[in-house]
Amino acid sequence: MADIGTGTGALVGIWVAKLVGSTAGAGVSLIYLLPRGRREAATRFVTGVSCGLIFGAPTGLWIEARLGIAGDLSRLDIMLAGSAAASLCAWWVLGALARIAERYGAKPGNRG
Repeated sequence: MADIGTGTGALVGIWVAKLVGSTAGAGVSLIYLLPRGRREAATRFVTGVSCGLIFGAPTGLWIEARLGIAGDLSRLDIMLAGSAAASLCAWWVLGALARIAERYGAKPGNRG
């Protein structure tokens, strides 16, 4: 396992890994569940990147523990994978819920 050390360089490296992973996860989520317009695409992309940045570290650690690969990956690899997974999963869940709500939600003319 490569150690990235401590200090400013390590912190920048971790943030770059989280940003790249989040962006990749958001991009893949847009490809698998195509948006209906620009606004939906932008909203989904920003949501995916945000969730990847926020939940990337714990997701990466959870994946590392579940797969039993502790010690095999660097901290940057863990952040990258965790951010991509969190970003991808966030929109899969939100996208599915949005589609379900749209399909079964109240129609504008049918409010009692």
